[in-house]
Amino acid sequence: MKIDDKYKDAPKDVKDALLSAKVIEDFLPPPERLILKEDLKKITITLSKKSVEFFKEKSKEAHVPYQLMIRKVLDYYTDVYAK
Repeated sequence: MKIDDKYKDAPKDVKDALLSAKVIEDFLPPPERLILKEDLKKITITLSKKSVEFFKEKSKEAHVPYQLMIRKVLDYYTDVYAK
């Protein structure tokens, strides 16, 4: 099998592992360290129908919850204008 053609940009240790079929040591953090917990406060808010539909559509494309997208937009706005 010609590994170099398929994985020509792969790091040398990955190429070597593919060629020798050895197991690469796990380099990912544990699941509890993948997502940082945020300090959240639950509120009730009424949004325009067009805004909610927009975020629901975009969230389906991005495969993330629409509430998370809305929260990130508000966080970004806060970061920019809180200075």
